[in-house]
Amino acid sequence: MKFADREAAGRLLASKLAHLKDRQPIVLALPRGGVAVGFEIARALGAPLDIVLVRKIGVPWQPELALGAVTDGPSPETFIDEDLARALGIPEGYAQEETARQLQEIERRRATYCARCGDAIRHIWCSPSR
Repeated sequence: MKFADREAAGRLLASKLAHLKDRQPIVLALPRGGVAVGFEIARALGAPLDIVLVRKIGVPWQPELALGAVTDGPSPETFIDEDLARALGIPEGYAQEETARQLQEIERRRATYCARCGDAIRHIWCSPSR
């Protein structure tokens, strides 16, 4: 299905989620493209909107190939595909080092995104986790 833009996609999805309005949902969106979709859903449902910041952990010599991912928050969560790491011979300390680097990038992006979000975003994730 094609949409005119992300806002149109958000409005259509919101219409499919209207039955959840009385359950007091919180809408979580991924920057960048997901925020426009999430905003339309949150507005239609009268729900708070928040962002979830996630970063890919790429293979050292091929950063577009995902070895895993990390998301921040009070307790950052990391997923590493251990089978892929073994198969590619990824050094043992790499995942921890790259996770730390990506968490720093998440903090940098949080400062950028949340400085712009004003009252549109609820700010659960917009306050530093550390």
